[in-house]
Amino acid sequence: MCGICGQFNFASDEPVESTTVRHMTDTIAHRGPDDEGYFISGPIGLGFRRLSIIDLAGGHQPMFDAERSVCVIFNGEIYNYKELRVELESCGHRFRTNCDTEVIVHGYKEWGTDVLNQLNGMFGLAIWDFRNKRLVVARDAMGIKLIYYRISNGGFTFGSEIRAVLAAEESRPEVDPVALNMFLRFRYTPSPLTIFRGIRKLAPGTMLVLEGGECREERWYNYVPRPFSTRKTDQEATQELLELYRAAVKRHLLSDVPVGILLSGGLDSGLLLALMNEQGGPWPAYTIGYGEAFEDDELADAEETASILGARHIKIKLDQGEFERSLPKIVECLEEPIAASSIVPMYFVSERARQDVKVALIGQGPDELFGGYKRHLGVHYGEWWRWLPAGLRSSVGFAIDRLPRNETLKRGVSSLGTEDRLKRYQDVFSLAPAQVIDGLFQDDLRPRRQDHELVDYWRALLPQMQHMDELGGFQLLEIRSSLPDELLMYADKLSMAHSLEARVPYLDRTVVEYVQRLGADFKIRNGTRKWLHRQVCQHYLSPRILRRKKRGFAVNVVDQWFQSTLKSQFSELLIDRSSLMFQLLKPEPIHKLVKDHQSGRQDNHKLLFSLVMFEHWLRRTRSLELAVPERGSCSNSVNGVVAPA
Repeated sequence: MCGICGQFNFASDEPVESTTVRHMTDTIAHRGPDDEGYFISGPIGLGFRRLSIIDLAGGHQPMFDAERSVCVIFNGEIYNYKELRVELESCGHRFRTNCDTEVIVHGYKEWGTDVLNQLNGMFGLAIWDFRNKRLVVARDAMGIKLIYYRISNGGFTFGSEIRAVLAAEESRPEVDPVALNMFLRFRYTPSPLTIFRGIRKLAPGTMLVLEGGECREERWYNYVPRPFSTRKTDQEATQELLELYRAAVKRHLLSDVPVGILLSGGLDSGLLLALMNEQGGPWPAYTIGYGEAFEDDELADAEETASILGARHIKIKLDQGEFERSLPKIVECLEEPIAASSIVPMYFVSERARQDVKVALIGQGPDELFGGYKRHLGVHYGEWWRWLPAGLRSSVGFAIDRLPRNETLKRGVSSLGTEDRLKRYQDVFSLAPAQVIDGLFQDDLRPRRQDHELVDYWRALLPQMQHMDELGGFQLLEIRSSLPDELLMYADKLSMAHSLEARVPYLDRTVVEYVQRLGADFKIRNGTRKWLHRQVCQHYLSPRILRRKKRGFAVNVVDQWFQSTLKSQFSELLIDRSSLMFQLLKPEPIHKLVKDHQSGRQDNHKLLFSLVMFEHWLRRTRSLELAVPERGSCSNSVNGVVAPA
């Protein structure tokens, strides 16, 4: 795990400024405190910060082949690098290190950009091809790592974080109203957009190729899931998934430095710990909690799991005061506004884990893969709703719409009646109807509706959905869009704020591609979510653990704190007309959202929280000046943000 950045004047061929590349690299020093390196030659400049994980002595980057025909900078881990090395050596390639980065160097020489399809891992990388004067920049298939970039006046700037791109800019960045609209409606900003106008992020499984004065974007990961020709029996599917899990965890434990686990009290991290035990142990397990006074505190559950599975349990307690004090700092580390309550516990559990280990495994993925959220029930059984006569659907929908609050139910019923598949999925993701979000914007900043539909960014994925059932198609979009651009994004930013590498074994390519070939009845059966995953859990976890309700670092407690914090901030942030958000948004409709929420007529807390986080982000970003951050302090280096002209 590292940080990368660079510049390429691909159109003008003018030399890059060494000081600029070094300054860009300095802004991501928290991602790699162990080493730094540069390659600067004419129009190309690459910068690198290293967090040493594998081959501590031999992994310096940028890395070259012996002939200096290929140069690579790489952030992430390649879990099948040993197998690829054997294959490449059989083709005549000679290795000089034991580092996973070198398989990318020789793999590119052997296979060109198809090397990306050979890699099982997480990565954001850049490859400079000397002979062809070609730069290739790519993001991994699952989007676990990030690449941000900007193209302007024939120049290309990129980095693992936005701050590296902004460090090369002379002008202050502007908020992109289209991206803001997306954030307020869906709680995240989908690739290729970012909250900053003109700065984009690569979508998972895509790459940029710059050569001959031109830049083109290509989707290198084009896996099309097809159902198994013969339906798996329950026993076959359970055993095959278990073996895939075992192999994935074994790969993800490859490390020359200490490894731990971020442990909640639930199934996913409990199973992960049990699988880790098959490869060694005891492992340090880190849990964040809030005290016995909170019904949803999971320290006791996690402690019981750790005790049963023989882990060394480390508890971190967080109180509301620290929560409120830390929020601006966490918003700064994220670089873009995120409206997820789990950002706070993720920050603090990563901070504590880094005191002991450099690598932590996390249990992200099974909810999206197997249907762990309530919305998956609606998507799975929604076809039954669409089979009902239109008149009956209309009557029931009208009655539900008259209920006070219950906005989630209202949106669900409305969305499941949409005939177009992608628009139906989009409506399921929405926090509020499009017209409500559009109505928040100042008239001259309101994007044209046809210009900012989420489905427009999904259409390129339709070929991958052609053989999938209703639930599988929705989950593919989660895995390609909301998971990487929201949950995995903040996991990367908040762990690397403390120089901690977070690994996600359940998102190993072999696991994801297998599960995507399974029918919906392996995921939701008789109303039970994550059915097949639970079958595997039964091999390792007690019935008592299996019956625990879903919590995930006790986010319900954090939700309560968010709501109480919001109440104290309503007048300051949402009612105060001097709030920065009102440079882009209208006060009146936001005041109405607050009033309707406080009166009990509507439950608008998710949208209101998104607005509060946006205001926090504006204030924190505007107050910053260019600076080199220290670990745990991610100075954004942006000289402020301005509203669009």
